[in-house]
Amino acid sequence: MLSIHLPGAGARRLLFIITLLLSAMAKGQPTPFGRQRLAAGDGDTWTIHADSIDPAHYFGVTVANGMIGLVSSADPFRAKDVVLNGAFDLYGRGRVSNILKTFNFVNCYLDIDGNRISSFNQVAHLHQVLDMKNASLTTSFDYQDKATVSYTWYSLRQLPYTALVDVTITALKDIEIIPASVMEAPDMLKDVENYYNQIDRPQAKIALLTSTAKSPTGRLLMAASNSFLFDEPNGSTPEIIHEMWDNNMHLMKFKKKLAAGATYHFAIVGSALTSAHNDDPLNEAERLTLFATLQGSKQLIHAHQMAWSELWKSDILIEGDDVTQRNIRLMLYHLYSFARAGTAYSLSPMGLSGLGYNGHTFWDTEIWMYPALLLLHPEIAASLMEYRFQRLPAARANAASHGYKGAMFPWESAASGNEETPVWALSGPFEHHITADVGVAAWNYYCVTRDKSWLREKGYPLLQATADFWTSRVERNGPGHYDIKNVVAADEWAENIDNNAYTNAAARANLQDAIDAAHVLGLTPDPDWTTVHNNIPILRFPDGVTREHGSYNGEPIKQADVNLLAYPLKEITTSAAIRKDLDYYEPRVGEGPAMTQAIFAILYERLGFPDSALKVFTSGYLPNLRPPFGVMAETASGDNPYFATGAGGMLQAMLNGFGGLEITSEGVTQLPTRLPAGWKSLKITGVGPSRLTYTVK
Repeated sequence: MLSIHLPGAGARRLLFIITLLLSAMAKGQPTPFGRQRLAAGDGDTWTIHADSIDPAHYFGVTVANGMIGLVSSADPFRAKDVVLNGAFDLYGRGRVSNILKTFNFVNCYLDIDGNRISSFNQVAHLHQVLDMKNASLTTSFDYQDKATVSYTWYSLRQLPYTALVDVTITALKDIEIIPASVMEAPDMLKDVENYYNQIDRPQAKIALLTSTAKSPTGRLLMAASNSFLFDEPNGSTPEIIHEMWDNNMHLMKFKKKLAAGATYHFAIVGSALTSAHNDDPLNEAERLTLFATLQGSKQLIHAHQMAWSELWKSDILIEGDDVTQRNIRLMLYHLYSFARAGTAYSLSPMGLSGLGYNGHTFWDTEIWMYPALLLLHPEIAASLMEYRFQRLPAARANAASHGYKGAMFPWESAASGNEETPVWALSGPFEHHITADVGVAAWNYYCVTRDKSWLREKGYPLLQATADFWTSRVERNGPGHYDIKNVVAADEWAENIDNNAYTNAAARANLQDAIDAAHVLGLTPDPDWTTVHNNIPILRFPDGVTREHGSYNGEPIKQADVNLLAYPLKEITTSAAIRKDLDYYEPRVGEGPAMTQAIFAILYERLGFPDSALKVFTSGYLPNLRPPFGVMAETASGDNPYFATGAGGMLQAMLNGFGGLEITSEGVTQLPTRLPAGWKSLKITGVGPSRLTYTVK
């Protein structure tokens, strides 16, 4: 199996590795994320098979529904993490709020003939399959010569707080099985209380395994509950036994004898939520579990699959490159899994794949992940904008506390909308472009949806407040010198510098968008918005290359900054200027986060170089994929998947680069583009509220 390790300046090695990767993929050979199933004629772009699993180099994949994230492990019946969206509390890291793990209510034990199966080393032929089309993860294995076992996880899309474990056991000999559902509290929770109840009804006998706990500071009450689902009629269901192990764990189990050749099926359904989601989480968790139990596993799975089939009506279809097709599907799968419509929750750089970046919301949402969702699922994008709108009062208070007008959004945001950046990071007080990013996202939502009511009620208040911020943030030093000093750049290696190209251009875009929104609504924009917009400088070197900031002199940069002025900000529009900036800054990017190469790909494609675009596109994510599923790490040498920000950038490369989609004040348009060699066609389905299809051939 190939392995990847890139030193910071290993450009030649990067090209060599990519060449090997692409060659291996074309031949169906192993890659760093498990054996490819995409040899010529295969065409399976919906599943990822983890055939050879190494527990020492295992990076779990997430099964999620926008609220509950189940992160896989290499050990049978074990979830590495169960993450709950919208639940934050202060504990441990950075003296700021962190996203919380909830009770692990999907873990199981399985005893066969008195021997417990609990680790990778106890089983043979362990195999995992991620089915992206149906958003499920199936694990199968053999236990000695006695049984073949398979179980599938579903984080049910139609029921935001509910997940299902569907289990099938086939006896190879006469055996006795004792399956157990285990409820475990993560270490950070306190004051755990455990409950067990049996509810007898004519149509079902339901056992409820329930736990509650308080979050680390006691701010939240957390609850989870689960139940067995059986196929047998009520009178013949197994007897359930409840066991208390310690205060942080209890379980329920049953016993069953199976004859050789017999197959036995059961399921576990459970729900989890907190007082951040419902005023009465204990009773509501049990109610939701009862609701799901009485539907049965077949109906639950069918409704889940139907919900995902609706999501996949918005898709990206590549004819002629099955490997890229499957990788793009994995990126879409993760973004669809990490967010959902009808909420006021945003996206973290790592989504629901764990506790990375404390679960906070950054510019990663508005600039990197949100644009793809806006085009493909505006109803999900509406939830991301609702998150910001509900925290507008907090942003206004933040601006006032810093002596500014309008609204100043925090660099890191969690539940409250207050600044959640750890004090040691200067990005908290100084990375101000986030405010413009929110404003630009609000205007783009209107441009795509044409929802004037939303613009009036929510979009314009966001645009007005963010534009007002910049009128007070600039230093008015004469015509052409309304300077924005002392910021952290989008290139975060540049701290406390003046007139950062991206910050200044984003502020200009924010001001112009506010002006345009006012005109759409028949309002008179603040004339100072125009004055400030026209006098914010964009610095340049004598040869015309855009200068990243006032003291920049060609040093390496962390990530895209100047090149964002061409896309998405449209500050720089001529092909000559775009190419000049691209040639200058592309070789200066270090091993930063994955999304920078997506911008380069978009620019190369729009300049008419599709093969160069594909080359830089693949270099931006292939070295970041981790075994056995190809989950994406933030950098080529990092191990912190899943990096949803990078996925969002790469999806923009597909949509706005190769696909030519452009968000304008008149709606979504399509620029002329050319496909890379080997691609026969690119089709983008389900775009915008009208679910339009765009094709490039």
